This record gives sequence, structure tokens and C-alpha cells, in this order.
Amino acid sequence: MSVQEIRSFNRFYTNLIGALDYSRHLYAPYTLTESRVLYELAHSPRTDVADLRGELSLDAGYLSRILAKFEEDGLVERTPSERDPRRRRVTLTPRGRTAAELLDERSREAVGSLLATVPAAERERLTAAMATVRAVLSDGTRRPPRADDVLLREPVAGELGWIVQRNGAVYAAEFGWNADYEGLVARIVADFAQDHDPYLERVWIAELDGRPVGCVMCVRDEAPGTARLRLLLVEPEARGLGIGDRLVGAVVEFAREVGYRELVLWTNDVLAAARPLYQRHGFVLVAEKAHRSFGVDLVGQDWRLQVQSGAL
Repeated sequence: MSVQEIRSFNRFYTNLIGALDYSRHLYAPYTLTESRVLYELAHSPRTDVADLRGELSLDAGYLSRILAKFEEDGLVERTPSERDPRRRRVTLTPRGRTAAELLDERSREAVGSLLATVPAAERERLTAAMATVRAVLSDGTRRPPRADDVLLREPVAGELGWIVQRNGAVYAAEFGWNADYEGLVARIVADFAQDHDPYLERVWIAELDGRPVGCVMCVRDEAPGTARLRLLLVEPEARGLGIGDRLVGAVVEFAREVGYRELVLWTNDVLAAARPLYQRHGFVLVAEKAHRSFGVDLVGQDWRLQVQSGAL
């Protein structure tokens, strides 16, 4: 491959994503670099100026000018770092968080429109090609993923199907469960997609390096004032980053915020790794029952968490 070929691809891709006129592309008053700084501030807990500079490989003066502009616009606040008073910590104001969320939404819409032009059969090939480019150009220098690289967000088009596919594949590979389980997951997801209350029910996707690596659902249970945690999953290669703990925590926090009294879940004894997560968040095992499902003998477990008294 020649230098010219790489430069040609760079020109093609920057034109494709509107990088040369990013503010007009997303109908927002921010350049691509400014938008990236807002993204990092919204999604990374390490928001010291030095951390931002290192993460984004930005010149200190350039980053300082961007932050000064944000501060003047009321998007950020700069205070002494809790870790080291000699360093400066940057946090988004409510106005800044609103701006970051709007940019993120418009960026997802733009990428969704781009993907809509790619036939479904070609998307997996495209994803694999991008992973190859990243791996080859990193050449072993790319740092291992960290817990704060993981983003929890709502699903985008196609990712409810991902939940079904990955649940079926992971549980078949790790526990030998048959297609009955995938069918159960498909029904749960279909019920949510066809009829759910967005104020009382939600799905979270854990994203790492631009791809989903985990999921969980919170749906209304039949019992009044009760929510049910369902379909907690973390991809094997993404374990060890605290993703499962964050997903469970997100459900508990959501259930508390919207006013549920209780949060329940049903699982099986073979899923031992999840048990400490539930216990850490206050769930109590209330019942066990042997059963045969998904082609194997299991012991089902019911767990319950008292979220708050009263409400709903």
C-alpha cells in the first residue's frame, strides 16, 4: 500500500462523515475537535485538563482556548482537581450536558443515515474491516480498555436484535443452552419493542470501542409497583471492567427514580458470577426451585430488592 492510497482514503472518509464542515453537518456551532472534547467531558470521569490533553493528543494551548470558549458560553466549569490541587478539573454545567447530549443524538442520527445506505449483509464485513484497520495501525501500542472507556446508553436501530443474538450465542457456548432460551429472549425483546412505557421501562447497552458489549432491561412486572431486571449480559472479552455492576446499578437507580417499590429478577444457579453483583446492590435471594429448561437441569432463583416504600 502506498502513502498516496492512504491519503486518498483519508480524503474519502473525511468527506463522507462531513469532518471538513462538521458544525454544518450536525447543525451545531462546534467544530469536530470541540465536539470531541464535549464528548469526552460527558462520558469520562477523568476530566482533569491534563487527562483530556493526553486522551485526545491535543496541544495544551489549543485545548486551553477550547475550554475558555466553553467556559465563556456557560458549558463548563474549571476548578482545582480533587486528586491534585495543582491540576485543573473540568466539568460540564447543565447547559453543557444538554449541548453534549444534543451533539451525541445528532451524531448517532448521521451515522444511522450512513449505515442505512449499507446493505444488511455488508455491515458485518464493514465492521470487521474497521476493526482490522484499527488493529493494524495500533500495532500493539493501543492501551488495554479501561472501565471508563465503557459508555452506557440506549439502544440504536438493530441492537434489540443484537440482544437476542448474543444472548443465544453466549449462553449456548458457555452453558450449553439450546434454542429454547433464544426463543424466550426473542419474545421478551419483541414484547418490549412492540409495547413499552418509555417513562417506566428501559434498555441499556454497554458500548466499548464503538460496539455493544453488554445489555440489561428494566420492565414492569405483573405485581403493582414492581419492576423486573431482565437479560443482563456482558460479552466474555469485556468482562473484568465492571460493566455488569454498572448495568445493575443503572437499573436500580432508574427504578428508584421513577418510583418503583420493588425490583425483582429471576436467574439460575449456574450464573454464579452475577450473584455478587446482585448482593452488592442489595438484592436478597428469596426462593429457589429446580427445573429443566433450555435443554439442561437448572435451579431457578428469585431475587428481590426493596427499592423504596410507597410510590407507584
